[in-house]
Amino acid sequence: MSYTIAVRALCEFTAKQGDLDLRFTPSPSAQEGIAGHAVVAGRRGDGYRSEVALSGQWNDLHVRGRADGYDANENLIEEVKTHRGRADAIPDNHRHLHWAQLRVYGHLLCQEQGMESVNLALVYYDIVSGVETVLRETRDSAWLRAHFEELCQRFSGWAASEAAHRAARDAALTGLSFPHADFRPGQRQLAESIYRANTGGRCLLAQAPTGIGKTVGSLFPVLKSMPREKLDKVFFLAAKTPGRRLALDGAATLCRASQAPLRVLELTARDKACEHPDKECHGESCPLARGFYDRLPAARTAAAEVPVLDREALREVALAHEVCPYYLGSEMARWSDMIVGDYNYYFDGSAMLYALALNNGWKTSLLVDEAHNLVGRARSMYSTELDRELLRLARAGAPPGIKKALERVGRAWTAVDKTAPAPYQLLEKIPAKLVDSLQEAGSAISEHLAAFPGPLDPDLQRFYFDAMGFVRLAESFGPHSLCDLSRDADRPTLRDSTICIRNVVPAPFLGPRFAATHSSTLFSATLGPWHYCLDTLGMPEDTAWVEVESPFKASQLEVHVARGISTRYQVRAASVQPIAELIARQYRERPGNYLAFFSSFDYLDKVANALERLDPTITAWRQERRMSEHERQGFIDRFAVGGTGVGFAVLGGAFGEGVDLPGERLIGAFVATLGLPQVNPVNEQLRERMQTLFGAGYDYTYLYPGIQKVVQAAGRVIRTEQDRGVVWLIDDRFAQPGIRNLMPAWWELGSQ
Repeated sequence: MSYTIAVRALCEFTAKQGDLDLRFTPSPSAQEGIAGHAVVAGRRGDGYRSEVALSGQWNDLHVRGRADGYDANENLIEEVKTHRGRADAIPDNHRHLHWAQLRVYGHLLCQEQGMESVNLALVYYDIVSGVETVLRETRDSAWLRAHFEELCQRFSGWAASEAAHRAARDAALTGLSFPHADFRPGQRQLAESIYRANTGGRCLLAQAPTGIGKTVGSLFPVLKSMPREKLDKVFFLAAKTPGRRLALDGAATLCRASQAPLRVLELTARDKACEHPDKECHGESCPLARGFYDRLPAARTAAAEVPVLDREALREVALAHEVCPYYLGSEMARWSDMIVGDYNYYFDGSAMLYALALNNGWKTSLLVDEAHNLVGRARSMYSTELDRELLRLARAGAPPGIKKALERVGRAWTAVDKTAPAPYQLLEKIPAKLVDSLQEAGSAISEHLAAFPGPLDPDLQRFYFDAMGFVRLAESFGPHSLCDLSRDADRPTLRDSTICIRNVVPAPFLGPRFAATHSSTLFSATLGPWHYCLDTLGMPEDTAWVEVESPFKASQLEVHVARGISTRYQVRAASVQPIAELIARQYRERPGNYLAFFSSFDYLDKVANALERLDPTITAWRQERRMSEHERQGFIDRFAVGGTGVGFAVLGGAFGEGVDLPGERLIGAFVATLGLPQVNPVNEQLRERMQTLFGAGYDYTYLYPGIQKVVQAAGRVIRTEQDRGVVWLIDDRFAQPGIRNLMPAWWELGSQ
């Protein structure tokens, strides 16, 4: 029974030891690393080959990888590592790992070429100075074979158990049956579409209404296709905690139904998983970092025996073995079959799951829940800003050498400020001199840390992160993004500006992520239109589209349009009293629990106050700004069976989606806005860019995102086939044909 592993993964598994040490040391970005490798390769002679694919076998273990370079003329194989600062500051345990990788490549090359010996070079390339530090050795094939076999021997027990696990998993999933007596209406259509996408190796956009059981309906076909398509991993990504919990519960249900030994892992943010937030993440400070790699093998073995490693289960295993829960979770991502987490674990610039998939050559299927959120979330992942106030704070706490570099940044910034005196101004291009000065400041900070290891001033460290993030996005700047300068109304002076690289279309960044999967399925109740998703997210041109039939009937939901009321900003004040009267009238006709959605807290408060004056007997409660998790749960708990009252909430906020209140818990909703994003200078620039790129500036910037929020909010009312309810769409524009066409097909819109 063969088991395949990457060279890097083999060495990381067998060669790491001692403490977990994550003290801040500036390191090259992925882009800088790629560029550094290219520079080193460009310096070599004609006989030099880059990215040399090598593989070999030891018993049932198949090892594969790509050596950075091989020079046939010198019989020299190289492993290139980029870094910042002094090469002699690279920790010994890192060097040990690098040598292990290089020696494995040396063995694989000797085996492939039938060579008696090979020259090995570990090349450390400083991306700042361009200096190469080269460490060399020559090894004969017998020594390299013994080294390779020693590593394989250490891994062999785990490899055998992993191969057995994979075989048992695939055997059970081959016979996987749907865990319920029958599919819900619409659920079979969704499942069949996802199964076809996976067996055909295509991507899919699925607009599927709430209430059909999307989670199980999407997991079942992917797991069913896993053995046939030889999938290594399933990634289930959701924007919010409730979606991730449903995925974990759905996976547990499917595992119990088939008795499949499926390993399911929940990834949790580092700040939520940390047991000692008051300590630094290294062995001299945190007891769970001390000796982490020495205790990791036992913790890993124990964790692999837990079918569903959610946050609580992972924490229990980690603490039992005195290791960090967060980094045990990162390790178990390598050995789990299904991984549940937030969007950022696969889509952001330094995404862990995407990097692991590429490095290990995994064949993956990706499921993205509530995917209408992905455009906004991805924009934020590939946007960044610099605040001049932070530059001043960083300079105040900086050592002399760094302070001079920061002063140069200040001068370059002033030059930009002078060319853009308006409160908000689009810059025609990235300010090149500012970027150069930021790069120089980053190098100065890196060199200082190399010479004087230790914690940086917090403001200086934050500025360093912001500056390097800005430089990285500047390297990939293009029509997909804008660069603008703005001044806070409270800080209007010329010196108080913020410069932002603002992503408009995430497609160029997300496209490679979808291309790296075997199949990707994005699903939501409000996903369309199809072309909007393709254009903004960068999905392949052959992506399939399915609109799943609703299990609900028009008779279940009365949808009314309040034609006589306008919620346009210019006349919004005049709408407050009529909306309060409408809510009171509907409540008197059918008392029960209602949700009322508004475009802002200010609008919400004005209508809630008007309702209180109109009828103080109607119980009402309000969403507040910056509610804690406990306070949000308290808001939801007020929607009790048999209860009556009106909850006031902001459209697109915490209660506009992902809230499940079936039956009497919620019998109606009022949506007092089209949900259109605010018209402001930034959104107007987005609209102009969308118009230039796609010829649909208003629709892509305002209309589609707004109507998605409206339909999501209204979707809180009907959750099961037994529910009955009413929705009031409060604005005369809801009666326009173009907007009605964006509503769910099963709705029948009446009017006031």
